[in-house]
Amino acid sequence: MSITVSKEEVKTFEKLMTISQIAPIKERITFFEKKYGCPFKVFEEKIKQEEENFERWDEYLEWKAYVESLKDLESKLRKIESAKDIRIT
Repeated sequence: MSITVSKEEVKTFEKLMTISQIAPIKERITFFEKKYGCPFKVFEEKIKQEEENFERWDEYLEWKAYVESLKDLESKLRKIESAKDIRIT
């Protein structure tokens, strides 16, 4: 049996998969922004200047991981959108 898939269908599928990964990460980032009343960069500066607070530090590390993951996924999304050559292996 043979199935034909267009380049645009592959790109659409990959974009949807990436967007489905982005959505829950954005939700967690929004949770932290609401909890602390500021964006990540502001919180990062505050936590580096205050006394050690293990709960806040743990949340800082978690929040930082989400921010970095979001950047990576958004970069991946841009690459998918601009992809010219697509190979299925």
